[in-house]
Amino acid sequence: MLVEDFDFTLPEERIALRPAHPRDSARLLQVRPGGLSDHIVRDLPTLLRAGDTLVFNDTRVIPAQLSGRKGEAAIDVTLHMRLGPMEWLAFVRNSRRLKPADRVQFGADLDGIVIEKLDEGQIHWRFESKDPLEVALQRAGRMPLPPYIARKRGIDAQDLSDYQTIYARDPGAVAAPTAGLHFTPELLAAVAAAGITTETVTLHVGAGTFLPVKVDRTEDHRMHSEWGHVPAEVAARLHTAKSEGRRIIPVGTTSLRLLESAKLKAFTGPTDIFITPGYRFNTVDGLMTNFHLPKSTLFMLVSALMGLDTMRSAYRHAIDTGYRFYSYGDSSLLLP
Repeated sequence: MLVEDFDFTLPEERIALRPAHPRDSARLLQVRPGGLSDHIVRDLPTLLRAGDTLVFNDTRVIPAQLSGRKGEAAIDVTLHMRLGPMEWLAFVRNSRRLKPADRVQFGADLDGIVIEKLDEGQIHWRFESKDPLEVALQRAGRMPLPPYIARKRGIDAQDLSDYQTIYARDPGAVAAPTAGLHFTPELLAAVAAAGITTETVTLHVGAGTFLPVKVDRTEDHRMHSEWGHVPAEVAARLHTAKSEGRRIIPVGTTSLRLLESAKLKAFTGPTDIFITPGYRFNTVDGLMTNFHLPKSTLFMLVSALMGLDTMRSAYRHAIDTGYRFYSYGDSSLLLP
């Protein structure tokens, strides 16, 4: 398909720069074959059925943006995929200034050594610090807010909590699974009281999620890999739910992509699954997700789930009625 098919016009004022407070007061657009209906996120338990399973991504965002120096040259780095305890792939804005074996100082006690230069400005780094890398990043790194937010305002202390789900556990993401930002302890309690079960998987969201699609046709686009884990016991319970005819509804496109990669089996490793219209879903029966960028892989994904015409209509309604878009914006519940 043409990437242009997934374009739409979004007014600048529809881009949310702060989340709703409390989190579950954000708006929620339900999209079903029969039409659209407007709600708020705390209505979610009434929109689902007892026996449904929500699947959350428990990845935790790390301070993945680093600024360092190699001599007089400033080097800006965004980590995007862990390769080992002290090794990462990263996008480097000025990568032409680097060559293998170069050393960059990112802080008083954090150095990076270039192992290999790859395509699209990627570099394989090995880091050196007297502390575990997670500890060193807390000192030297910055929270990687999406560029469409960071360009409009600075990152501040509020983002340290706002850009993290309340159930974030496993450090390794460089972007939040933003559909999960809407959940509060009260909402999770209401979900349980309604007989809706929950499961947790891990997909460490990479910086590739922010990269624009630079080709003309969807089949020519290459997704960057992200590391995921579906525990065997979770896969078994999801398999049972599916066999009993109960719905599996991931919270966020990250959870969906991992579940579709795992296909109801235990899974540990990278996935670069790219879902576009025509894809046949194996596992999921719906999706809770925020509103995505024009011509993005995520808008392609929701169009694959619901149909492009349906999602065009839903987004037109959302724009016309004041829904807030992107990472800190409102949400939608897609039930094909």
